[in-house]
Amino acid sequence: MILANIVNKIFDFFLPKKTPPSVRQFLNYLICGGVATLADMSVLFVFTKVLHLNYLLAAAVGFVIGVTTNYALNTALVFKSQGKVKKELSLFALIGIGGLLWTELILWLLVKKFGIYLMIAKAIAVILVLFWNFFMRKRFVFSSQPNLEDLEKSLQ
Repeated sequence: MILANIVNKIFDFFLPKKTPPSVRQFLNYLICGGVATLADMSVLFVFTKVLHLNYLLAAAVGFVIGVTTNYALNTALVFKSQGKVKKELSLFALIGIGGLLWTELILWLLVKKFGIYLMIAKAIAVILVLFWNFFMRKRFVFSSQPNLEDLEKSLQ
């Protein structure tokens, strides 16, 4: 909660008083995503440039680090947990896997087909996948409506 209070005080200082809560929520999501992306991209960089692993494998490992960081920060700053951590984390990760599949496809297309530098391709993928992750997680993982069960049923 200390972290949430600090972020809210910063927002209070920089944002107009009439900023809608949904805008603040999305800005918090961007901050959490930025930190998680930094963790993800750092792993990608180290694994490809230092350890010389395949970039698709390195992106998958980076994803695991990023999604774990993202969940922890999101439950602290962005979304209200329903107290069902196992379900939330599972669905959070499942939606993230969907994002990972989008990321892998985008990386493959941009790197292999268009010859774009890996880190630039990753930044493009992050921007494109950001909206998928936010709206899916808001709707199915952290909604005040009973949507956890809806998503589970649709996946069976």
